[in-house]
Amino acid sequence: MSTPYIPCLDLGSYINGSAEERKKFSDELGKAFNDSGFVTITNHGLSQQLIDKLYENIKAAFSLPVETKRKYEKPELAGQRGYTSAGKETAKGAKTPDLKEFWQIGQEVTDGDPVKNEYPDNEVLEELPEFNAVTGEIYKKLEENGTHLLRAIATYLELPINYFDKHVHNGNSILRGIHYFPIENPEIIPDDAVRAGAHEDINLITLLIGASADGLEVLTRSNEWLPIKAHHTDIVVNVGDMLQRLTNNKLKSTTHRVVNPPRELMKTSRFSVPFFLHPRSDMDLTSLPSTIDAEHPKVYSDMTAGEYLDERLREIGLKK
Repeated sequence: MSTPYIPCLDLGSYINGSAEERKKFSDELGKAFNDSGFVTITNHGLSQQLIDKLYENIKAAFSLPVETKRKYEKPELAGQRGYTSAGKETAKGAKTPDLKEFWQIGQEVTDGDPVKNEYPDNEVLEELPEFNAVTGEIYKKLEENGTHLLRAIATYLELPINYFDKHVHNGNSILRGIHYFPIENPEIIPDDAVRAGAHEDINLITLLIGASADGLEVLTRSNEWLPIKAHHTDIVVNVGDMLQRLTNNKLKSTTHRVVNPPRELMKTSRFSVPFFLHPRSDMDLTSLPSTIDAEHPKVYSDMTAGEYLDERLREIGLKK
């Protein structure tokens, strides 16, 4: 079995590099997204100090009493802002909810763009004065990194380099802090209960800051589960369903899961912070004509990003 191609790419070489270096980065990114479906990124501009502060605040948030966290749970927002308690999200096609709770931070529109009216306000976590400032700073840095990565993807797809820019400016992106809580009584949980069932992300691309523990596994193109080691310093990037639809499966959405830890570690927590880069809701996800031919007939129906997000939130149980 061939080893999946998993490059570690230097984002700085794309942002600040020569035309040749930028083209090399774009080619490497596209090749990886056709093979293993993901890459790791270094030189991304997030300092270790900022990452450490992020995890300190995420851990503190989930350590708050349940009744405090529940103040910030807004079921009418389908989990898109604030706190979502355990038992609410189920992987598409699964019967048992994931063993996790999470907190979501969304777009803050500051330039007068009328799209602001589409987005609910973020919940302000009053008990942790630094929480909103730190997660907001992380959000903006990952959004900026994601914009550069989409420019590299546009080049790989032979599109204008700024093809995605207008779609992701003030886009509906989400920063999600996740707590995979300790499994105190493993003998009484359902056999199919896992921290995160096998799934694909909804969005264009996902940027994940290394988790606090192992457990993430990615399904390779050869149908093998590949464990991804946790490193705080790197960012893992994978393709989501929206980019898969847009490219008619040329770039494949990455199936991944978070498995339960070995029994001796079940009573420990795992934290992770993915950034789901979404476009604005009016982006047309109709497959690009350049990705459709006799060998690759059109697979997907035409819909907007907003319509697709709504469909998927219902499928995973966050929206009724």
